[in-house]
Amino acid sequence: MLQALITSKTRVKLLLRFFLNSNTTSYLRDLASEYGESTNAIRLELNHLEKAGLLSSKMKGNKKVFQANTQHPLFEPIHQLILKHTGIDHIMDFVLKKLQGLESAYVLGSFAKGIDSPYINLLLAGNDISLDNLEHLVLKAEKLINRKINYHIVAPENKQQCLDGNPETLLLWQKENQL
Repeated sequence: MLQALITSKTRVKLLLRFFLNSNTTSYLRDLASEYGESTNAIRLELNHLEKAGLLSSKMKGNKKVFQANTQHPLFEPIHQLILKHTGIDHIMDFVLKKLQGLESAYVLGSFAKGIDSPYINLLLAGNDISLDNLEHLVLKAEKLINRKINYHIVAPENKQQCLDGNPETLLLWQKENQL
């Protein structure tokens, strides 16, 4: 979907990286190494996005570190577009909002870091979650988004221990009365 709107594959990767999880930061050489592209190609796109105000940057030592500019008026529409592109919006609508006993849900791994992947790893914290219902809802969502959903269920009191063991996490959903 995004490739039809944005012809630069590098720009699509950068938008995924920074707008899926607004806490994600990265620098030029790290991105070039991760994407297997030249630093010049990455630099041009980073400069373009920064000039447009979509990314902000700061110096850490001798590295220029980039992050999504959450104050930009287009941040939220781009974030929502990225959620739709990855299928995470379907996971929220077809799984998380319908799952009884769920208190919070986190994306772990590649997606939490803003890297597109055929797998979405979820940490689900809750009590008395019906595995049969969860499996049914996950299968339905997997067909819609064309990605495999892996999930791990923990009791709410054990959630933090699991999150501490994962350097990249993204809060996806939380029960309304807990916010």
